[in-house]
Amino acid sequence: MQGYCVKCRTKREMRDARAITMKNGKPATQGVCPVCSTKMFRIGKG
Repeated sequence: MQGYCVKCRTKREMRDARAITMKNGKPATQGVCPVCSTKMFRIGKG
C-alpha cells in the first residue's frame, strides 16, 4: 500500500503496513518508509 512520506515528500510503498484505528475511531494504515525509516500514515480503509 502506498502512503505519503513527509520527510521524503513523495509517495512510496509502505513497509510493515498494518491496519490501525485512530483515537477518533476512523480506520487508518500505518507503516514505515523504506528509504528513511520514518513512520507513514494513510487515513481511510485500505
